[in-house]
Amino acid sequence: MEEENRGRKRRITLRLTAEEFAELEGNWKNSTVRKLSDFVRRLIFGRKFTVYTRNKSMDELLEELGLLRRELNAIGVNFNQAVHRLNMLDHAPQMQAWVMRFEQDKERYFTAVAAIELKLVSLNEIWLQ
Repeated sequence: MEEENRGRKRRITLRLTAEEFAELEGNWKNSTVRKLSDFVRRLIFGRKFTVYTRNKSMDELLEELGLLRRELNAIGVNFNQAVHRLNMLDHAPQMQAWVMRFEQDKERYFTAVAAIELKLVSLNEIWLQ
């Protein structure tokens, strides 16, 4: 606020291409500075300001983990249904069919868990660099 009260009377006119302005505006919007003029002043005079950055690998990880979470939830629902039906069945042929289905779901579950484990190992390697 005190910078605005100094009575700035000098003006600098600067022409930019659309690409240059888009880059400047993008950098400004990723910073904590509220006004573009204040952002440009800080750049010109070498003053410090905070810039937010996004980690694309983390974004990809979160997206992939979201998909895996939905998959694991669906498998969990299938497990609950299988256990409920196994408890209700009294015929051996029906039970055998449910046991086979249970084995398929178990394999899907372990595949999903292995995928999570691989992703976590790769994330760990990225962060250790």
